[in-house]
Amino acid sequence: MIDLDTGEAVAAYLREQSNWGRWGADDELGTLNLVTAEKRLAALALAHTGQSISLSRPLAVRSVGGDAPPATIETVVVPRDDAGSVIDHVTLTCHDTANTHIDSLCHIWDRDGQWNGRDPAASIQRDGVTFGSVEAYSAGIITRGLLLDVPAHRGTDHVTQDRPVTGEELFEIADSMGLDPQPGDAICVYSGRDRWDARHPAWGTGSRDAARSVRPGLHASCLRFLREVDAGMLVWDMMDMRPSGVDIPFSIHGAVWAFGLALLDNADLGHLSEACRTQDRHEFLLCVAPLRIPGGTGSAVNPLAVF
Repeated sequence: MIDLDTGEAVAAYLREQSNWGRWGADDELGTLNLVTAEKRLAALALAHTGQSISLSRPLAVRSVGGDAPPATIETVVVPRDDAGSVIDHVTLTCHDTANTHIDSLCHIWDRDGQWNGRDPAASIQRDGVTFGSVEAYSAGIITRGLLLDVPAHRGTDHVTQDRPVTGEELFEIADSMGLDPQPGDAICVYSGRDRWDARHPAWGTGSRDAARSVRPGLHASCLRFLREVDAGMLVWDMMDMRPSGVDIPFSIHGAVWAFGLALLDNADLGHLSEACRTQDRHEFLLCVAPLRIPGGTGSAVNPLAVF
């Protein structure tokens, strides 16, 4: 077993454990192929009380890092004789550290190419992408969700830069909670981002330059956990730690092009953590419905955990 503590080792692992071709050369679903009809029906059976919890952060309409706001909203009043109505125009950038969104499989690549070995120069057009767009997720994602609560396991408030989440730790948490991750599960990793934000500058604030950005999060070794349990989706509040410590542009995000893993970024998992602790259960029905954006590289989402 190799240690994923260098860029060379991580790149080799992603290449050796690649899912390219697993579901055919033209596949655009990746690990969501593991969410079968039977998987959905089993997940629906996890809803017992009907309690529903949003895992979305409020749409950020102000800048969190000194750059342009990740979203804007313009409200317009439309007179209608002696009545009227109000409409709004919303614009947003979903690929940032503010808004809750899902990445499509075209979003990130390395020197070997995008998901399934596609050439980004050929698939990316000015008006959208021709392969691996978020529209492939248009049927929605309904699966079993598992919460791995890192701060609860450690007895701390949140993850810190000097102690990132590791793959070995995720195995330990699942084992200690009596959870048995199954193929197609949505693995929800709570790192305490809400508590971090209450005590520090907002997580994700700062430079977009990975070499200069500093933030706590997941270590590259978590790739092994995600691959070995055959996760269908990763839902996380803190993302790849920075600096990554492995001298490559992306560590966990490498699972997008290598494994075909659906990533749901910037989730708000604090309320979910409370609910799981109160009910003493860490599995639930998870529902995600991305917008149908032809050629889109991702979509803002409002994930729902149902107990």
